[in-house]
Amino acid sequence: MTRNLGICGFVTGLLLFSGVACGQNQIPPRPSAYATAPDIPFTSVPNFIKLPAGLYLGEGIGVASNSKGHLFVFTRSGRTRLFEFDRTGEFVREMGDGLYAFEMAHGVRVDPQDNIWVVDEGSNMIVEFNPQGRVIMTLGRKPEAGGGRLFATPPNGAPPPPAQPYFFNRPTDLAWDPAGDIFVADGYGNSRIVKYDKNGVFIKAVGTKGKEPLQFDTPHTIAADAQGNIYVGDRGNRRIQVLDNDLNLKKIIDNVGAPWAICISQGPHQYLYASNSNPDSSDSRYFPVSGEIYKMELDGTVLGKFGTPGKLLGEFSTTHWIDCRHENELLISEITSWRVQKILLHPSTASARASK
Repeated sequence: MTRNLGICGFVTGLLLFSGVACGQNQIPPRPSAYATAPDIPFTSVPNFIKLPAGLYLGEGIGVASNSKGHLFVFTRSGRTRLFEFDRTGEFVREMGDGLYAFEMAHGVRVDPQDNIWVVDEGSNMIVEFNPQGRVIMTLGRKPEAGGGRLFATPPNGAPPPPAQPYFFNRPTDLAWDPAGDIFVADGYGNSRIVKYDKNGVFIKAVGTKGKEPLQFDTPHTIAADAQGNIYVGDRGNRRIQVLDNDLNLKKIIDNVGAPWAICISQGPHQYLYASNSNPDSSDSRYFPVSGEIYKMELDGTVLGKFGTPGKLLGEFSTTHWIDCRHENELLISEITSWRVQKILLHPSTASARASK
């Protein structure tokens, strides 16, 4: 009996060791851009978000600003909730309280007309609110059985159910081109990008689960530039795929890690931001190889980086969303620290240091 227990213990230990070794092999290297990207000095505004007594943020899933500087925070907090704050961070109101489409927040964007769009991966729906807070458009449909539920992400090699033009499978994000056409990252289940016209009429979809060009492994985030090109954060494949307006592949950016969040600034000279976020598992083995955010030209030229993983002010704890309406004033929402930070970049300081 003692001998059998010893053998069992040896086998168990061997299996545990193998599991740890395999886990360690899965930790990716630092992105190749990290070594040469200059550090961009920045500060975080302390206590920027101010909530009324008794009201709390949960996971910081999405944040977006409008033309007046108001910001909208989509959070998982007991239930999915959408809050509005003014430009100083003071609480204004809650929108959509008890909305049928609110199951599991995934993202929020504000369009050029200041309409607020939310993406809910639990209900498989995208909802557009006008600036007054009324629902004016929906895309997708909440599953009837069970009042909304998450579908399992298909494992590698297993095809998901056939994708349908007007139904999503855990969507993640959306963007608009200058004509108002809508591009949806559909997301965890369908691994595709879907294009609709401004009225929500289906035009085209591309993508299946995989690692080849125009395949995706969790298209987690999406943005559009002023020319209508579409940038897809292909998180599981650790790359950004850049598509033209007809969803043809233009290029791949694969030197800035796993893009949990991407954003393109406004203005005549646009910049691309991408977060190589530390995973929400809080696995400390990832800390040395993740956590930073990159600033790039639209062609993928890396201009600099900032940020480290952590929970202190000015550190990032699983960046899930970036708002970059202004080039050097960013809003960052974080999953595992349950917060939104206002980040001020100081690139001129870095340039002055470099010239000395």
